[in-house]
Amino acid sequence: MVLSLPCISCPFRSILSDLYVLLKVGHSIGSHIASEMFKRASQVIYFIGLYPFLALNSKSSKQTVIRKLAESSIVCSLVSSIVALLGVVPSLSRFIVKTTLGNSWSAAAIDAACSHLLKFSEAPDWDFLKAKPNQIAFLFGIDDHWGPLSLFEEISKQVPDVSLSIEKEGHDHAFSCTEAGSTWVAQHVAGLLKKHL
Repeated sequence: MVLSLPCISCPFRSILSDLYVLLKVGHSIGSHIASEMFKRASQVIYFIGLYPFLALNSKSSKQTVIRKLAESSIVCSLVSSIVALLGVVPSLSRFIVKTTLGNSWSAAAIDAACSHLLKFSEAPDWDFLKAKPNQIAFLFGIDDHWGPLSLFEEISKQVPDVSLSIEKEGHDHAFSCTEAGSTWVAQHVAGLLKKHL
């Protein structure tokens, strides 16, 4: 998920509507997308990555399997076709995706993973992060294999001036699936924006 502020549906939208090109917030793979947008758009002044998926986690067995799938265009096409066919039987499709990849993965997400996942075998763009440390913030979860604490530690060593936080209230990578998780993360993002603006 990538959020530009015009997508926000809240009382603050009218106040923030003039800033929509200036702030980028991304969750999971959306953190990578938002950071790429930040690199290319001169008017973006601040980026927040929530539970960021910026590089493959070599310690994650799920990500190892997904990477192996992505390395073969034939297997990738086969998996995408099977997922597309399973779309005809929604309950079976939901069960398979939920048990193998997680609740939030759609056929489009699997296609995107197959076509773009190998980019994540590289390290994050340290030069870019070092060039704009005061314009970047990340929120990590305690037990998140998509945005592991090892990445948090690596960023803190490589770019110590980047704003880093660890969520310790028990909201996981799927925080947006609960009202409590959504509220906590929204308040955290609002706090970061207040400090920055």
